[in-house]
Amino acid sequence: MGRGRNEHFSNKSLYRSTFAGNPAAVCFLPKSKDAEWMQKVAKEIHLPTTAFIKHTNGRFSLRWFTPSTEIPLCGHGTLASAYVLWEMGYIKAENPVSFSTKSGILTATVKNDWIELDFPSAPDHEINAPDKLIQALGVVPKYVGKNQLDYIVEVESDDVVKNLIPDIDSIAQLPIRGVIVTSRSSSGRFDFISRFFSPAQGIVEDAVTGSAHCCLGPYWKRRLNKDEFIAYHASSRGGMIKVKMANNRVLLSGKAVTVMKGELLV
Repeated sequence: MGRGRNEHFSNKSLYRSTFAGNPAAVCFLPKSKDAEWMQKVAKEIHLPTTAFIKHTNGRFSLRWFTPSTEIPLCGHGTLASAYVLWEMGYIKAENPVSFSTKSGILTATVKNDWIELDFPSAPDHEINAPDKLIQALGVVPKYVGKNQLDYIVEVESDDVVKNLIPDIDSIAQLPIRGVIVTSRSSSGRFDFISRFFSPAQGIVEDAVTGSAHCCLGPYWKRRLNKDEFIAYHASSRGGMIKVKMANNRVLLSGKAVTVMKGELLV
């Protein structure tokens, strides 16, 4: 990238705390690159997600790669991509950003000092808990469900969520993207907390997983009979997400900060 900060983007309150939340790299592509090349770059950068933006015919396309695979949906990679487009002056901060992705059109908007993402809802259905899943987590679940991507497991308390030490090798053998573990929060600050494990994507534990909240939003709507939540992702880095249900969509709000700028030489 190699460009300085654009002075038109002055809303400092969009910044989150440095070295918290989920890190992502954002790469602008001046011309099309194949998936093999993007995967090699993502492996070289070796962050949880590397997002690749291409501007074609007035629209931004967006793809996300972990160090080991392309993924169909990524919250923090989308948030970071929108933030960088505003920060670098490609789009005025008062204008929304729309991305064409493998999960359809995703939109990011600045609202009340937060970046709001408009994502598809991914509700779960209740299932009989697979023995391997329960053995991998080593907990007694209150509820186990599954959507097209993940298992969701509600446990008794936020202490159980925070202290969980799962068997990652066993989770890697499950035929899913990942496992969401969640509970109501007892802190008074948050409605619910969660963690997310996804060895299938090359991520032992994700720092903050926006896309998991496409399942958590409708799940906790059923459980708490409300539409808006303050959620906390309880990884070692940690991160807060605002979640709002809107028909069959989930609105996820977070903040961002740029910690490094550079230029790809390949």
